Amino acid sequence: MLEDSTSKNSVRLERFMDSGELETDLRITSNLRPDTFDDYPGQTIAKENLKVYVESAKKRNKTLDHILLHGPPGLGKTTLAHIVAHEMGVSFHATSAPAIERAGDLAGILAGLEPGSILFIDEIHRLPIQLEELMYSAMEDFAMDILVGQGSSARTMRVPVSPFTLIGATTRVSLLSRPFQSRFGIQERLEFYDIASLMKIVARTSDILSIKIDGDALELIALSSRGTPRIANRILKRVWDFALVADLDTINEDIALRALSRLDIDSHGLDRTDRVILRTIWERYDGGPVGIEAIAVSIGEDRSTVEEVYEPFLVFQGYLSRGPRGRSITESGKTVLIEPQATL
Repeated sequence: MLEDSTSKNSVRLERFMDSGELETDLRITSNLRPDTFDDYPGQTIAKENLKVYVESAKKRNKTLDHILLHGPPGLGKTTLAHIVAHEMGVSFHATSAPAIERAGDLAGILAGLEPGSILFIDEIHRLPIQLEELMYSAMEDFAMDILVGQGSSARTMRVPVSPFTLIGATTRVSLLSRPFQSRFGIQERLEFYDIASLMKIVARTSDILSIKIDGDALELIALSSRGTPRIANRILKRVWDFALVADLDTINEDIALRALSRLDIDSHGLDRTDRVILRTIWERYDGGPVGIEAIAVSIGEDRSTVEEVYEPFLVFQGYLSRGPRGRSITESGKTVLIEPQATL
């Protein structure tokens, strides 16, 4: 139930567009985001499924079902949400769960939605359970239950909201309550990108930013990007910094190698923290298994950072394995630590 407060219910949506990392990411990369599915490389299964759901909703002239996008960070969940809104021809409103602190905040957002619009909530797993429950009626019945009055005279009033589509993005789908998760009619997992898709992304970004890059450097950056477009674009910009300082008008393989070496990224795309994690498991814990908490404490990192940022790629590449007793380094993981060519 929602508290009856004029000041809380009048919260403007723009306030939430200014929240933390999400707003910064949207502002910096908005010009790099594709607007259509056809311009979006990779994620073939999720992309093709979403195209079907969007086309079906348009033919039925109905609001698109609520969507849950999950997977490691930086794989394009926000971009896909933008594309869905663009393909549907509806307005797009973005916020992040940490910015929604009270029931009144959520009421203000929902009250400001236009019919058919898309509400994107990043890090939706961080939405408090009581706010998850408030979303039930909004998602199913397009209505909010508002508590009017106090004490014994309090009563619940149902207020309608415009039909909308909620798109939630999360790196920790297991942290969503079962009832909340089940209300998303469409659920798609995003996977790490292959090299060909990453090369297309880097080429597109370099073209938009007017950065000249040769084919060898393009492939090298793609190989060093951990299967993640966000990292690929970040590395491209940093390599371009080194090229500019070296008075080069084109990024070539040599300057890319030098820049990646300075960034401490090896030929497998592993950075310093990746290698510290693998080496800690191998040397301090005899290869594992070892719990995630012990790993985090040993390397001085937050558990969620290890679990959400570093571990998924190491597991995906086969350098790390997860079991009921903890994490263990694999033979492939040991190989990348000891082979001479691992460091650029």
